[in-house]
Amino acid sequence: MSKILLVTGGAGFIGANFIHYWMKKYPNDRIIALDALTYAGNYANLEPVAKNDNFSFVHCNILEQEKVEQILREEKVDTLVHFAAESHVDRSILGPDAFLETNIMGTHSLLKAAKKVWLDEGLLPENHRFHHVSTDEVYGTLEPEDPPFREDTPYAPNSPYSASKAASDHLVRSYHHTYGLQVSTSNCSNNYGPYHFPEKLIPLVITNILFDKPLPIYGDGQQIRDWLYVEDHARGIDLVIHKGEVGDTYNIGGINEWANIDIVKLICALMDEQFKDNSELKDRFPEAKSAHAQASESLITYVKDRPGHDRRYAIDPNKANSVLNYQPQESFETGIRLTIEWYLANQQWWASVMDGSYKEWVDKQYN
Repeated sequence: MSKILLVTGGAGFIGANFIHYWMKKYPNDRIIALDALTYAGNYANLEPVAKNDNFSFVHCNILEQEKVEQILREEKVDTLVHFAAESHVDRSILGPDAFLETNIMGTHSLLKAAKKVWLDEGLLPENHRFHHVSTDEVYGTLEPEDPPFREDTPYAPNSPYSASKAASDHLVRSYHHTYGLQVSTSNCSNNYGPYHFPEKLIPLVITNILFDKPLPIYGDGQQIRDWLYVEDHARGIDLVIHKGEVGDTYNIGGINEWANIDIVKLICALMDEQFKDNSELKDRFPEAKSAHAQASESLITYVKDRPGHDRRYAIDPNKANSVLNYQPQESFETGIRLTIEWYLANQQWWASVMDGSYKEWVDKQYN
């Protein structure tokens, strides 16, 4: 049976990739993407599906509860997939209020809308799903020898960002146990891939190399993260929605633990390799050290560590593997090559994101 999905944060990095994945796999389903188009939400991320008859876009903040209710009601949405969030840890340290407003109050606004339309008004009292996308950062940090995070690992968030996501997780759980809303939650490891906003580590390193800019490394660079290719994340959410138990939580990980400094060095080596094999890149990016047969790794610059920087994250995906038959299809080595190739082939996208020109388009279209 075809589904009708409302995807919040649909113009963001993970949300847009999820929409691309879903529409390719389930072409008869209908998707309504909702996004406030803040700095990290970019309508250009949705251009590959924009003309599809089964796709539509709504410019809306998740705090606009009445508008969300109207969408749920008029479109007869049966599945809400909630990606919308403030997600950059550094920004949460400098300005935590926006994270509490979006991640906590915004999630609560969506839960209230879903409860009202699906349960109180009886539109879909049985056949509905509110899927909440969360993060491994709610579990806190790990020591080098600690086992990876499991679904029953106690929450211990260490930044305003992770604290706000932890609160949203608890709200989602409460709406299931108190009101009977049919919910599920997935906690994922660090995502990477196409359309990743350039402030994040991997796209920042790629684009800085191209313009001979420093590659900033916090502290000693030995912070370890578990990396998940974004399409593998979409695949995991798909399985949770179709096979996961209502009210349950599933950890989705890439089984790819890497220290930040090792990621940066790998990207440097792969970028140098790209320039060596493709003379056209030398003409497009003459400032890059790789264009002059110099090592990109020389751009690495160590900077003061950020406050409360968690040392290690790692996901234990055994529950998703055994219950849902989930397996990531990309290793970090294959996924990072795909990511680099995408950024080199899509300069117009990331250049417009970095100079803000797409915001002018948004203003003309929606304001």
